[in-house]
Amino acid sequence: MVYKAMTLTWPFYAVGALYVVGPVLAWILGGLAVLSLYLGPAIRQDLRATGPVPPLVWMWTAAMCVMLVALWVGHLDWGLGLKQTIKSSIGWAKGWALLVLFPLAGAVLPIRRSVLIRGQCVVGAWTLALAPLLLVAPYIGLPERIFTSPLKAVGGPGPEYFSVFLYTFDPASWTPRWQFYAPWSPFAALLGVLMVLFALEETDRKWMFAGIGAGVLMILASKSRMGLVGLVACTIAPRMMPLILRGWAWHMTAALTASMAVLGTALVTLAQDAVSTFKGARADSTRVRETLQRIASERWQNEALWFGHGTVHPGSHAVEYMPIGSHHTWYGLLFVKGLVGFAALLVPMLWHTSLAMIDAARHPRGRLPLGILMTIILLSFGENLEIEAYMLWPGLVLLGIHLREMNTDVLPAVGDGQNANVDTEEFQYECSSRSE
Repeated sequence: MVYKAMTLTWPFYAVGALYVVGPVLAWILGGLAVLSLYLGPAIRQDLRATGPVPPLVWMWTAAMCVMLVALWVGHLDWGLGLKQTIKSSIGWAKGWALLVLFPLAGAVLPIRRSVLIRGQCVVGAWTLALAPLLLVAPYIGLPERIFTSPLKAVGGPGPEYFSVFLYTFDPASWTPRWQFYAPWSPFAALLGVLMVLFALEETDRKWMFAGIGAGVLMILASKSRMGLVGLVACTIAPRMMPLILRGWAWHMTAALTASMAVLGTALVTLAQDAVSTFKGARADSTRVRETLQRIASERWQNEALWFGHGTVHPGSHAVEYMPIGSHHTWYGLLFVKGLVGFAALLVPMLWHTSLAMIDAARHPRGRLPLGILMTIILLSFGENLEIEAYMLWPGLVLLGIHLREMNTDVLPAVGDGQNANVDTEEFQYECSSRSE
């Protein structure tokens, strides 16, 4: 089920069904996980729970339940009515709840890493096959939007989640940008980062190159600054974590720290110039985002400190009519769900990231989960996680699989160069990791 849902990403996108498939898959897998825990040995062998629910999954469950309570209290405080409360609760079930359901499925159900890794590479192959049509479309007169699916009747954040695009035009420079199967270009870039991270774990070279090539193409064609940062940071940092356990790395760090007395001022100036150039690359986008964040922060502090406003509010012309509480997960949480909602995401996120960092320093199995978490954190500073979790689900399932591996202390298997539906050989870790 997981493998087919991944490999059919482009066909689902072609009919505008991705926003429906994600939540439906989450609740089916979550239900299967609960059922397997309840029935134990009475259930079919290939669906039996692989172990108890990890403590971190329980933490995510409690945190997302707190998120739902904060939503209800915010609606009650602002008198938004029963109809809006029910609508927002359904939105929670299609958004925040996915941050629990997919890791739960990965931690409990016998889903293999190799299936997710190969599935992402297959999506990459689809992307490369369709790339010529997408890239040439704006230059041969093809329309930007092909159609909007009637599935939009189920409800969602906007029609772009059910629309099929060949490309879009950047309103600032009026040049084409590509969003592939994402609702907009910056999100496509981060999905490209995730694809690269998965592909780097594939052992079959053909599939690995397909995944890496497609991921890099998505990052470059989307023209997203955040994607370029993620491509470098989220791939390199997890692979450098084992250096924490190396004595020579600490000596080198100490030497570099001492050299800051001489080079510090020049490096600070260089960094400030780089940040200014980064922001100036898309000055209008930066201005809108900073204005949205400032308005959200001020209104949160002055109007709804603890439980927020319950929902996003329409924006003015100053922010190009973007909703207040959008384009930033953390400011959005403060505005919509207050300090309670903010803490409900921050606490499990910090715990999970710390756990992945420790494991990445000890075992290669922690590299991919840490890269995924870094990508999600990076995404949270430019987008709203809850309305994009439906596309992040392979990474969320992998996070659950990693928690299961840590609980059972079993080193994972990755692709064996054959079909992802068949058994894989045990992955051979580096001798250094085994000795550690």
